[in-house]
Amino acid sequence: MQTRWLLAAALVALAGPGTWVPAIAQTATQAEAGPPRGTGDYQATLMVWDEFLRWRSGWAARTPDWSAAGMAQERAAMAGFLARMQDMNVAAMDRGQRTEWLAARAKMLEHQFLIDVAKPWERDPGFYVDKLLDIGFAELPATGAALFLLRTRLADVPRLTAVARTNLRNVPGDYADLALHNLDTADGVGHGHPYRPVPPAGVLGWLDDLAGRAAMQQPELLPDIRAARAAAADFQAWLKAGRPAMTASAGVGKARFDWYLKNVKLLPYTSDQLLVLGARETQRLWSIHALEEHRNRNAPPLTLPATAAEYQARKDRSLALIRDWIAREQIITVPDDIGDLYINVPWIVRPQGPNFWEQVQYRDPTPDLLHATLPGHAFDGQMARRDTRPIRGRIGDGVRAEGWGVYLEEAAQKLGFMDDRPRLRELIDIFGIFRAVRVAGDIDLQLNRKSVAQVVADWQAWTPWLDRNVARVDAEIYLRRPPGYGLGYTVGMIEMQKLLADRRHQLGEKFALKPFHDELMAAGRMPFSLIRYDLTGLDDEVRHFWQIDPLPPAS
Repeated sequence: MQTRWLLAAALVALAGPGTWVPAIAQTATQAEAGPPRGTGDYQATLMVWDEFLRWRSGWAARTPDWSAAGMAQERAAMAGFLARMQDMNVAAMDRGQRTEWLAARAKMLEHQFLIDVAKPWERDPGFYVDKLLDIGFAELPATGAALFLLRTRLADVPRLTAVARTNLRNVPGDYADLALHNLDTADGVGHGHPYRPVPPAGVLGWLDDLAGRAAMQQPELLPDIRAARAAAADFQAWLKAGRPAMTASAGVGKARFDWYLKNVKLLPYTSDQLLVLGARETQRLWSIHALEEHRNRNAPPLTLPATAAEYQARKDRSLALIRDWIAREQIITVPDDIGDLYINVPWIVRPQGPNFWEQVQYRDPTPDLLHATLPGHAFDGQMARRDTRPIRGRIGDGVRAEGWGVYLEEAAQKLGFMDDRPRLRELIDIFGIFRAVRVAGDIDLQLNRKSVAQVVADWQAWTPWLDRNVARVDAEIYLRRPPGYGLGYTVGMIEMQKLLADRRHQLGEKFALKPFHDELMAAGRMPFSLIRYDLTGLDDEVRHFWQIDPLPPAS
């Protein structure tokens, strides 16, 4: 394990004195306090967890206007949940129960961070714009409960936009610009939007789309739709008028971001150390890509399909090859009743040509099928929905989810799945490069070092085929989601590889890949540091997570 300690030493040197460093770099004398020795047992943990989930699911209904008084009550309730959770005798629990306690408490801290630091109802106009977008997705004609819900949501738009104008303060310019963009711009990169040959132009365009369909199918809805659209347009005008004064910082700042990485994400790295890992991965993948291009210099290039039918045939063939490979090479257990799985990237003809995802997927659908369909996100999600355990079955972690998907891309390369398709390996490299450059972009946004436009330019400079629209949408997601999602792809892959290495070293010749992957699925979608502790017993990372660090002041 000499290389492991060398990496640790390099990261410690980078971090400087007084900085929390990865568990692999700390000695036993530096270990933090052990598990809490409170009064509650595992059953009490489950009770608090269930109460918290029910409380969290109803918080928006309790504070529909996100008023200061209402949010003060929410903070007090959240403090109560955390105090009760910390008063558990975790030291007396078995290892699996300890990991679940840490996972549940991290989710509580995530919600505390939302209401104490992120406060999107105060800082982000997109918090309200997002609530308007899918109203225009409604299927018509609507009847019964669907009609009642549609009318209710349309009627609520004027109230919601009025609440926004009351609550919004200290708005960052990037947040304002992204909200304005999403109100009236079609970029064709909508996640989860219904398919349209020409995508409607933002919230206002989707309300126009709904009005056009209502005129033909349900004209009695037109007054409600027009009133909602007028309220949304008024909010757009208010936002444009106030934009020059919206200059607050968008990111949470270094101290709070590092707090979040440790206490919520349960990652054994600081932001400085993650920048090293991200830069190293970017360099590694570009070097591999250069070698792969040379190796394949005489192979015919992959071309774009000419028709939707040709693209569909490529998807069908790729998925069949993946299914056969998983079974033949004993990669992971796929239950017989898993059924059809969701596939990303529909066929769209764009005047400016395919966007980044389409440039890759149209040439060969394999990269995203591995990552997002089988055995990636869609399969992963189906397996999670079968998990009825009270904590593991109700936990999700972005680093775990995205890390698993990215790991699969390169793992398939290493396992020989693409040996007969050399140019496909280049597409996998390009996917990996875009994941890797996100690490620095995500951190730069949260540490207020760069704007969305600057991060987009950085990503485009390093990623083949990356268009501005795809880059901007991803930057928006990582800036406006809870911190650390964008870095989760590459860092999650690194953590997955760490787990694989530790398990192979631990089991020796008894190790087999399929049982290892099945074991991962059975562990649930907790943070990788917890899965590693759960499966291996190694506590060099989790020992630093037992006590909650004080939340640093805003910087």
